[in-house]
Amino acid sequence: MSAAPDDPVYRNPVLDADWSDPDVIRVGDDFYLTASSFGRVPGLPLLHSRDLVNWTLVGHALERLEPEGEFTTPRHDCGVWAPALRHHDGRFWIFWGDPDQGIFQVNAPEIRGPWTRPHLVKAGKGLIDPCPLWDDETGEAYLVHAWAKSRSGVKNRLTGHRMHPHGTELLDEGKVIVDGDRIPGWFTLEGPKLYRHDGWFWILAPAGGVETGWQGAFRSRSFFGPYEEKVVLEQKDTDVNGPHQGGWVRTPSGEDWFLHFQQRGAYGRVVHLQPMRWGGGGGWPVIGDAGAPVAGHRRPDLPPQPPAAPATDDDFPGGRPGRQWQWTANPRDGWATHHSADGLRLTCVRTADAHDLRALPNVLTQRLPGAPCTVEVDLRLDDGEPGARAGLAVLGDAYSWIGLERGQDGAVRLVHRFAETAADHERDAAPPRPAPGGRARLRVDIGAGARCRFSYDTGDGEVAGDCEDFTDTGDIGDDAGKGFRPSGQVFAATPWRWVGALLGLVALAPTGQGHAGTATFTQFRIRIQEKRADR
Repeated sequence: MSAAPDDPVYRNPVLDADWSDPDVIRVGDDFYLTASSFGRVPGLPLLHSRDLVNWTLVGHALERLEPEGEFTTPRHDCGVWAPALRHHDGRFWIFWGDPDQGIFQVNAPEIRGPWTRPHLVKAGKGLIDPCPLWDDETGEAYLVHAWAKSRSGVKNRLTGHRMHPHGTELLDEGKVIVDGDRIPGWFTLEGPKLYRHDGWFWILAPAGGVETGWQGAFRSRSFFGPYEEKVVLEQKDTDVNGPHQGGWVRTPSGEDWFLHFQQRGAYGRVVHLQPMRWGGGGGWPVIGDAGAPVAGHRRPDLPPQPPAAPATDDDFPGGRPGRQWQWTANPRDGWATHHSADGLRLTCVRTADAHDLRALPNVLTQRLPGAPCTVEVDLRLDDGEPGARAGLAVLGDAYSWIGLERGQDGAVRLVHRFAETAADHERDAAPPRPAPGGRARLRVDIGAGARCRFSYDTGDGEVAGDCEDFTDTGDIGDDAGKGFRPSGQVFAATPWRWVGALLGLVALAPTGQGHAGTATFTQFRIRIQEKRADR
């Protein structure tokens, strides 16, 4: 997923996966982006670009979620909501809201750290989407945030505070500076980003909900208002639903750009890049094509960069997963074993929740690509106890996984299971099959609409059958089915409440005594089937 450096046009989305609630800044010639990570660990991803089109993942700002005891089990819709990234006084700062605890911040001298431990700036339920501003003209510091009705009973309003310039505390009880209930037709006002421009305080904030909403701009001569508002980006006659929530950035040559998300079901919130200019109709910002999102545009006036994208493939050198992987809760010692060779060696963790992957903290995940693709990984189930199992999952409110399991007779079998959204136990998606040597190569072909076909190759010499017709899900490549045998029916991936579907690697065992064995994953690969050379 990259853009040819000699192509004058890019295509949206520039980040075609679930990089939810993006915020962006420029420091010198470098652009940095962070996004919501909710209950996954490590959190607060950090992306870098030199051209606003090609991005790489360079690290995370949050090693563990705190307080640790709150995140020992998965809480997929909690944790880190809508962070704001800023650079001030020679340091990088990230503020975010945990809807159950309050507003936190971390800071660091360099984007790669070391980052401080989370500091609670303001405790409270339902405090979300904070954004700071250090006013260079006056030396004052401010913070604005939104509200989550599920925790506070309040929504559709923005509250402003004076903040200590050190960013450690708020200096007042806060005042509602924008009340969406007083603006006809506005609802679910949230996600504010705070700026100073041309003598005005500006708040860029979305409203209308993630599926169908719009991007608003608010301005006032005083931080505490009153503010006037205008819709500056909406779907209009495009196919980009709910285009909103993101950040404004200016290039060294003075061009203005806006990065925002689009909700795409199981794929989560993908990121678009929109041209932006100031001065339209009374000095308001104009985003996209007269307020409608663009599918493609002339590239930013920045030096050409080689194609790049956040990593997906992994050989797990030394047994360590790459930056693209996140656990579904705070990890514990012993889940993964470091060693001198390649390959991810996961312990088959004993659990009372072996029947439901959604409840497990020890699932190693990465984002589902937004384009049709093929996902493959080699798996070996090492010596262990009966019931030990491991595999490759597509995980959401519903899930499906394929992998290996050791039976009561000691033999290893290929298994394929799934769970529907409302089910609390998984079921077999296909009958178990022998897996000689306890090995298999696992595969998921993901077509249009995130419809998934699982298949496997156990290397047992059995003639592979043909994959069923996949035309209802989109082209998955000319080699579909060669060497692989299909398993079960097509599975339609589903998102979590706020999170897109995830790819997962997992090893587990039912409750019992003693070590249950390990599983080794090697050669994890994702091949995008519809590469767009015009990005």
